[in-house]
Amino acid sequence: MNARTALGRYGENLAAQRLTNTGLTVLARNWRCAAGEIDIVATEGDCLVICEVKSRTGGAYQHPMAAITPAKAQRLRHLAEHWLAQHGGPPPGGVRIDLIGVLVPPRGASRLEHVRGVA
Repeated sequence: MNARTALGRYGENLAAQRLTNTGLTVLARNWRCAAGEIDIVATEGDCLVICEVKSRTGGAYQHPMAAITPAKAQRLRHLAEHWLAQHGGPPPGGVRIDLIGVLVPPRGASRLEHVRGVA
């Protein structure tokens, strides 16, 4: 496993733990279909939550929250449609797309930012 893959896995583990600790139920991680992958699929009450996780270390990379471009938002909506088609349609509470940004400093604790309804 390379450093980038390890960072991504670490960030997704932290994100799943944060979601669970704040009352969401994680249904799937790294769910794949022909159109791509959803990092985390969860529910919050009767709402389906599609969660994109972006992990970054300090350095020249952009902030994780800058990762949701209009094209990425459209791709996440498209992936959500695939999930719904395979799992019986939309829940009563609808679908929400969230982003969790994980900042991993050279020393100290990682910092997570959870933004609801980004796309």
